[in-house]
Amino acid sequence: MSKIFAYIRVSTREQNENRQLDSLTGLKIDEIFIEKASGKNFVGREKYQLMKSKLRKGDLLVVKSIDRFGRNYSQICKEWESIINMGVDIQVLDMPILNTRNNQNGLTGRLITDIVLKLLGYVAERERDNIKVRQAEGIASAKSRGVKFGRPHAEISKDFIRAYELYKNGLIKVKDVMSMCNIAKSTFYKYQKSIKV
Repeated sequence: MSKIFAYIRVSTREQNENRQLDSLTGLKIDEIFIEKASGKNFVGREKYQLMKSKLRKGDLLVVKSIDRFGRNYSQICKEWESIINMGVDIQVLDMPILNTRNNQNGLTGRLITDIVLKLLGYVAERERDNIKVRQAEGIASAKSRGVKFGRPHAEISKDFIRAYELYKNGLIKVKDVMSMCNIAKSTFYKYQKSIKV
């Protein structure tokens, strides 16, 4: 007996999956897989891989939109083809034309679905590339105005300076300085490089 599976993906832990869950209202979904993972590729997505292992010929996979499926153009097409070749249908709720189960026009319908899928996948990937370009431009612009990026340099405490003076004079060892200042060995050497005693 065929089943209907739904796949929901959000990119970060802060994002909420409720909008995608709401879109499933009224559909007779047998099993829902929810994942918080990047859409960059399919490899690291445990829930997706688990769901795919449960898919059988005649099943239906439902996703809210193509970008929930993934964001990498070539991988979306490859994954789509892989699922279709298993005899599983795919329905993208935001794009009714991407519904292989209702494909009444045979070969022509499949061709239209493939063209639309490739176009949407391309647009999703271009948007990802554009975001990266905009980020790089924003960073370059901010740097040109003197904005500093990265962690602020930690201030070296007076306790470390005192302990370091003792170390420098051969009165204590590195491990004593670490213990007195409650710091790691790597922090000791980092401070040592920047300190001027």
